[in-house]
Amino acid sequence: MSPETRNPTSASTPASAPASAPAADVIHNIGYRHYDGPRLGRAYARRSLFVHSLRGAYGLGRTAKSKVLPMILAASMAFPALIMVAVTVVTGAGELPVAYTEYALFLQPVVGIFVAAAAPQAVSLDLRFKTTPLYFSRPIERRDYVSAKYAALTAALFVFTATPVLLLYVGALLAKLDFTDQTLGFAKGLLFSALFAALHAGIGLFLAALTPRRGFGIATVIAVLTIPYMLVSALQGTAYGQNAPELIGWLGLGSPGTLMAGFQQAVLGGPSAFPGAVDLTAAEGTGYVLLIAVLIAGTYALLLRRYRKAGL
Repeated sequence: MSPETRNPTSASTPASAPASAPAADVIHNIGYRHYDGPRLGRAYARRSLFVHSLRGAYGLGRTAKSKVLPMILAASMAFPALIMVAVTVVTGAGELPVAYTEYALFLQPVVGIFVAAAAPQAVSLDLRFKTTPLYFSRPIERRDYVSAKYAALTAALFVFTATPVLLLYVGALLAKLDFTDQTLGFAKGLLFSALFAALHAGIGLFLAALTPRRGFGIATVIAVLTIPYMLVSALQGTAYGQNAPELIGWLGLGSPGTLMAGFQQAVLGGPSAFPGAVDLTAAEGTGYVLLIAVLIAGTYALLLRRYRKAGL
């Protein structure tokens, strides 16, 4: 048998097959098109960011776990007001147990925890996940971002502190207390809640914007709102014990909590929250107003400066 017979494919198969030719490049049309709809602009972007941040302060639009703490804090803030209203109505008391302007002062620890949780949620996560450059690309600008965040946390804090004031007012009307007095006190309570919210929102946002770590932001906010308050309160107690009541009012300028306590006493005519129930002078009242204005404007300016860095 010949070799050709033993291997019938040897004659028809070439020694080496030629290499396959490279495939030609193909451009695939995946459907991208130019947007031809309405351009809503900066105002719409700013409003959307405000709504998103306001909802986020209460955990809305997030997981169920994120809603637990804000809702517990909101209930803790409102529950004492309901108890006071019930006691006033049942006993027929001639006035509420607390003034409208001092309710938030009694529950400052609850407010501080809420600020510490909401402020880092508003700004720290954007820094951590580096989403701020996307905001600043277009059409929103840095001042739009700061304004929306500041307004959102202020609104969240206002709702947090003003809701119990509203409950007290409704309870006072149900208890048939004097309408004129209660309405005037309620208006003062709303004004106090608005300034209280703006001040604490500015402080909380600025501290939270210093770090992308949410845990560090929470700890910093709690420390700044708590340690100066305890220190100033101790110094005020020492001044009262040393028969130096003239120092108590000026010492109240040293922390956000005592600052608002002095403001509601000196400007809004609320009860004294300082040792010895000292009376505040007109000069001290002017000092409280000016410092609150400086802190609100200053924290906003510092936030603008913080977000002016291109590396964000």
